Amino acid sequence: MAFLTETRIRAARATDRPYKLFDERGLFMLVTPPGGRLWRLRYRMYGREKLLSLGAYPDVTLKRAREKRDDMRKLIADGIDPSARRKAERGARAETFEAVATEWLELQSKALSAETISILGTRLKSFLYPYIGNRPVMAMTAQELLATLRRIEARGRHETAHRVRALAGRVLRYAVATGRAPHDVAADLKDALAPVKSRNFASLTDPARVGELLLAIDSYDGQPVTALALRLAPLVFVRPGELRAAEWSEFDLANAEWRIPANRMKMAEQHIVPLAHQALAILRELEPLARRGRYVFPSLLTRDRPMSNNTINTALRRLGYSSNEQTGHGFRSMASTLLNEQGFPPDVIELQLAHSERNKVRAAYNKAQRLPERRKMMQAWADYLDALRERARFARDLRPVWP
Repeated sequence: MAFLTETRIRAARATDRPYKLFDERGLFMLVTPPGGRLWRLRYRMYGREKLLSLGAYPDVTLKRAREKRDDMRKLIADGIDPSARRKAERGARAETFEAVATEWLELQSKALSAETISILGTRLKSFLYPYIGNRPVMAMTAQELLATLRRIEARGRHETAHRVRALAGRVLRYAVATGRAPHDVAADLKDALAPVKSRNFASLTDPARVGELLLAIDSYDGQPVTALALRLAPLVFVRPGELRAAEWSEFDLANAEWRIPANRMKMAEQHIVPLAHQALAILRELEPLARRGRYVFPSLLTRDRPMSNNTINTALRRLGYSSNEQTGHGFRSMASTLLNEQGFPPDVIELQLAHSERNKVRAAYNKAQRLPERRKMMQAWADYLDALRERARFARDLRPVWP
């Protein structure tokens, strides 16, 4: 029987039925009806005949197919089944950090918002996959994860390093829960990173200055949707991401409520925002501008996405307020400070800020029983802001105009 040659292989033509072109020592080519030319190795292991795929021609040349055959026969001579080994290697690849993280992220996508999934995916691809993506989670050590986090710290991004450590921990705990890792090594690094100084989001809390800010917001001459987002922000004092990604389906204007679903909330629980008369007026002003698309505050580029996460802060800078004076997130601390000063119950304020409640029984009671108080507080807050604005306007009008 003649051995295979490149000429004979190239001359092979597909027929109605598959056929084989034999080489030597178990190697042959299978020619399929669609025209595929596939390398196969027939061998015996423990008295049983087996078949192993070695790739497809021309990606795998005749020379390379023979090299693969010889490598496999060496394993067979050492008592190693090439098929079993290949299956084990394939299984090991499926247990890499990247494979487990991809599986975990897919699971999270059922509960978390698309925006959150995108952020988590970007962190995995940017900070973890390039360095530990191919590492089996079973064998991962705290030291190699720490080395990865040190790269982030070396760029001065200490807060990011802590966030990435926490993210790696979530993936590894999933690996532990599914029996693919013995331990969450990220937990061992809790005190191994440089501490991050707590950051307060800049905000104005002096009533007179708050009034001046509200006047400035009223004078904003940029995009109308941005102007209305600026006006609504202090009235609802939600997190910037919760505001900019607000969807019309979440609003019940007839009952003056905004119900933010759990998958968009930091604490992963639905949050109710009672809407004062002033907030309702802004939303009704927004309706024709948004053309009742999905988002209340759509991007200027496409209505399929919400406005950029920098839009509110950029607008504040345009009004002359620096990042050390006022931020979009700072409307929350503004409300917290001034509402406490006015004597509203701290529990009611914390509930409206959607801060976590450690006592689950107390949290359930609060959510069920304190919504009426929150409605009154939100209307009183809107009225208070109106009063501050009017005081600021009065003070401005009294200022002398020098020739």
